[in-house]
Amino acid sequence: MRDFKHSLPMELMKAREATMALFRPMLRDHGLTEQQWRVIRALSESNGIDAGELADRSFLLAPSLTRILQHLESESLINRKQDASDNRKAVVHLSAKGRRLFEKVAPHSESLYEAIEDKFGATRLQKLYDLLSDLHESLNKGR
Repeated sequence: MRDFKHSLPMELMKAREATMALFRPMLRDHGLTEQQWRVIRALSESNGIDAGELADRSFLLAPSLTRILQHLESESLINRKQDASDNRKAVVHLSAKGRRLFEKVAPHSESLYEAIEDKFGATRLQKLYDLLSDLHESLNKGR
């Protein structure tokens, strides 16, 4: 069996933690958790989506997403409305306040991406994106 610290899951976790160590302080400065930011990012790219799709896009379990949405709604960052075609579903949108928060945080996030590119290299970073996407697609074929 391969060495534990060099297993694929551990290497991915180490890379994630090194990356998130850059983002967490910035998010904390804006009063956000990683998970809240993922939800806001996902909502920023849609005109409203149901909670199931939002959970899939933000890689959150439904109970966690429910708590996050309750918090974001209490902060007036999102709006939830019943789906016109299916009353069992709610469609979630960023509110105007949520959109302003996204627009305030996004440049700080982008500057961290630029710092990562400076340290790792733009070409290598793009190659990493491509390889990770290929890995995801390969492992999910037939699911």
